[in-house]
Amino acid sequence: MISLKQFKYFIEIVEAGSYSRAAEKLYVAQSALSRQIKELEDELQTPLLVRDARQFELTPAGQLFFERGKRILEDIDDTLLQARHVGKGAQGLIRLQHSSSVILTPRISHALAQTLEEHPGITLDVSMLPSENQTLEIEEGRADIGLLRLPTLRRHPHIHVREIGSERLMVAVPQHSPLAARDNLELADLSEQAFISIPHKDRGGLSYLVANLCLEQGFFPKPARALSRKSSQLNLIEAGLGIAIVPECMRLTAPAGVRFVALAQGRLQTTVGLATRREADPLVRDFADALVEKLASPSSPAP
Repeated sequence: MISLKQFKYFIEIVEAGSYSRAAEKLYVAQSALSRQIKELEDELQTPLLVRDARQFELTPAGQLFFERGKRILEDIDDTLLQARHVGKGAQGLIRLQHSSSVILTPRISHALAQTLEEHPGITLDVSMLPSENQTLEIEEGRADIGLLRLPTLRRHPHIHVREIGSERLMVAVPQHSPLAARDNLELADLSEQAFISIPHKDRGGLSYLVANLCLEQGFFPKPARALSRKSSQLNLIEAGLGIAIVPECMRLTAPAGVRFVALAQGRLQTTVGLATRREADPLVRDFADALVEKLASPSSPAP
């Protein structure tokens, strides 16, 4: 019978890169660690690691066991955490993710606070992840709700996405750029500018949307020498390394040296979606439905 200890030992060895470092971290003898891995391989009837005197390599079976085993341990940790919450009278933990371009504006934060007030037994675990990755995390059960920037490219059969709002796109530029003095810009005006954010071939989200808008004007965004799809792109813009087309909400977190210029008379918009599993846990479903309702309310604060 494979034990959780063996799962943990194997994961630690792979992540540490050596038996000796893993043994130090786990506070066990290296010989005990080797014995546990040998017993694990005997139980599986296949080698997981190919070892020599100084290092090891994962076999194909070992790579699979590492990836799946790490997920199993993460699921166990989540289960233990939720059990503790239930034991203290809470109903459960909801894992909410948002992309770096879907910042927690007053509108979103207010809606979250209202929804939590209506669900006193729920605790939120909030983290940041790219839009495209959120759908996979929710599909595979490692997250519950995602606030993402549409479009997403990958289609997962169990994911349901609802639009929860749109906002205009603006051009973020360094304060000393000639563009900062403009009241309005057309996309075509940016064809020679260096863009801090360009799309990844496997990701959707904001950079994908921006690239397609530029292609409609006959050019592809020219990459800057420093690239970022995270909130740090505003700091790179302040340093004069390039520009970016971003949602208007990014003004809330922008450093002093960044200016925002209206784009195409406000006609170009970007949309935020809320993602859950189609057959979500009733606790998650009820919370998500209430949050969508709050975000759709005219009384929600702007932006």
